[in-house]
Amino acid sequence: MGKLIISHLILKDENNFYPTGFHAVHDFNLEINDGEFICLVGSSGCGKSTTLRMIAGLEEISSGEFYIDGKLANQMSSKERGIAMVFQSYALYPHLTVYENLAFGLMLEGIDADIIEEKVQATAMILGLTDYLERFPRQLSGGQQQRVAVGRALIRKVNIFLMDEPLSNLDAKQRVTMRSEIKQIHRGIGATTIYVTHDQTEAMTMSDRIVVMKLGVIQQVGTPFELYFYPRNLFVAGFIGEPPMNFLNGKVVNGKLVLEEDEENTLDISPIVKDVASLEGREVVFAFRPEGIELVKEGAKTSAGYEFESDVELTELLGDVTNVYATIDGKNVILKVNPHDTPARGSECKFVVPFKSAYIYDKETELAVESDVVRQ
Repeated sequence: MGKLIISHLILKDENNFYPTGFHAVHDFNLEINDGEFICLVGSSGCGKSTTLRMIAGLEEISSGEFYIDGKLANQMSSKERGIAMVFQSYALYPHLTVYENLAFGLMLEGIDADIIEEKVQATAMILGLTDYLERFPRQLSGGQQQRVAVGRALIRKVNIFLMDEPLSNLDAKQRVTMRSEIKQIHRGIGATTIYVTHDQTEAMTMSDRIVVMKLGVIQQVGTPFELYFYPRNLFVAGFIGEPPMNFLNGKVVNGKLVLEEDEENTLDISPIVKDVASLEGREVVFAFRPEGIELVKEGAKTSAGYEFESDVELTELLGDVTNVYATIDGKNVILKVNPHDTPARGSECKFVVPFKSAYIYDKETELAVESDVVRQ
């Protein structure tokens, strides 16, 4: 692992090796400011949960340094780190009531019963659990059980909260509700929060900054705005956004981009690339988001950009938007359009990718090509 500073936290060159030799986390470097809400996202096996467990003291830091408020924390016990963790499985005691689950940690510390009563009642009020204190976990909904799990962490009054996919066991409606509740709790208590999820919607809506990981390596750290509008490489571009970004392969020839999928359509990329000459002869990827396009309609103006013709294969009406699955010379693309403008299946669909919505990536390095385009 690299260097991690929390609350103020620093993770510096942190690594994690399993006994089998598997390198789970590579040179992880991150500085987290006091009170920040940080999300670690990535596909299964990317190292996000291992990183969280290293912060919690539940997993060994094989190499690197971990600081909390300027103090080296590598050898600190979980208790000494002043960290509370919320697990995916809730980890509630089934034979204890909600009140007893909330109070359990405080009772172990030998805190006076009157103080425990005060803390439990205050925590229950924050989480809307006052009417459920005498119930057992089996008598609660998934969302209510999750509130109790959050409450057990919240009642300890620590400075750092760790959450490992806490909403994954909830249905879609409950996840939306709990997202807003967790964010409100965070704003209310101001504690540094590190949240692991594979759900980019959770990350985009809840976090101050997002850490995107792949195979144990940080791909990009930034605000939700920065990751959405300025993805630094192909992985981040394809991971952030739903449906994912469209990619068309091509090669720069005589200062123009010649697409593999549509060789007759050469693109002048000078409006979106700072130094076209440096790309001469290189294979690149032309990318655009499904929602970044404008349909070409008779009598209507479109923004300056790149025009394409596609064949509509399938459409999905989602209510406020329609996903259009189409092909450009056999290459699959997805477009998001207004339901009232949904093209018919089997028809030809013309659309424009405005300059502000077009990206170029170097195919070999997978990094974004430098651009002066302002995206919004």
